[in-house]
Amino acid sequence: MAPFKLHGSVLSTNTQRVLATLYEKDVEFELVNVNLGAGEQKKEPHISLNPFGLVPAAVIGDLKLFESRAISQYVAHQYSSQGTHLGAAGNGYAIILVWQEVESHQFDPSASKLVWEQVFKPVFGLQTDAALVAETEVTLGKVLDVYEARLSHSKYLAGDSFTLADLHHLPNIQALLGTPSKKLFDSRPRVCAWVARITGRPAWGKEQLGGEVPVWFSKYLYFDLVFGLSVSKTLLSSGHLLFWPGPDMEEAFGSMLAILVAGVKREQVVQRRRW
Repeated sequence: MAPFKLHGSVLSTNTQRVLATLYEKDVEFELVNVNLGAGEQKKEPHISLNPFGLVPAAVIGDLKLFESRAISQYVAHQYSSQGTHLGAAGNGYAIILVWQEVESHQFDPSASKLVWEQVFKPVFGLQTDAALVAETEVTLGKVLDVYEARLSHSKYLAGDSFTLADLHHLPNIQALLGTPSKKLFDSRPRVCAWVARITGRPAWGKEQLGGEVPVWFSKYLYFDLVFGLSVSKTLLSSGHLLFWPGPDMEEAFGSMLAILVAGVKREQVVQRRRW
C-alpha cells in the first residue's frame, strides 16, 4: 500500500481528528507539518491539496483527500483489517452514519464556537465574548440532552462499541474539558461517563506520558513553535492540560519542549507516535 502522508498541524482540531483515526487503526503515516502561523495552508503547495486553504489534507499515492471526516472515513474503511474496528455492517453501519452526521451538523457548530472563544482567543490575545459563550452553551446543552437520552440505551452513540461516531467528537470535547463549559458534560451523568470512556482511550494518548505523544498535548508544542515559547507555560498554568495531572507534568512538558527547541525536526517528532 502507498505511504500515507497527512498534511496538517496538530494545532488544528481537524488534523487531530484524523490523527486519532490513524492511531486507532495503527496506520503508519508521515505528518507533513503545515505552518498555520505562516499561512502555509493558503499557499502552494498546500492549496493544491486542499483548495479551500484549510487543514488537513491526505496524500496516499495518487489519491488526494481533504476534509477531516472524509479522510477518517477512508482510513477506517481502507485499513479495516487492522487496529480498532471503527465500523459495523448492515443496519449498524447506518446508525454510525446517522451519529456521524449529528456530530458534524448538531454538535460541532456550537462546540467549535466555544473552543474558539475560550481556548484559542485567549492564546491570540483576544477577548472572549462571554455573552456568546452563554448563548452557545444553551444550544450545545440541548444537543447534549439528546445525547444523554441516546446513551441510556448504549455505551456509545452508535451502539456498544466505539466507532467513528464517537471518535469525531474527541478534539472539541478535549478542548472544552479545560474550560468552564466542562459543566455541560459533567451535569449529564451518561454523557459524562461516555466522555471519560472516549477521552481515556490509549490512541487518544491521555495516559501515554512515557511512551507516546498524545494528540492533544502535541498541539501545545506547536503553539510554541509557531507563536513563541511562552504559550504552553500559560496553558499549563491556566488548566488546559488536564489529562496529565501530577507534580511531574510541567517538568515533563519542559523536557519535551527542550527536545524540539534543540533542533529535532517537527516531522521526526510526529511521524511516529514513539519518541
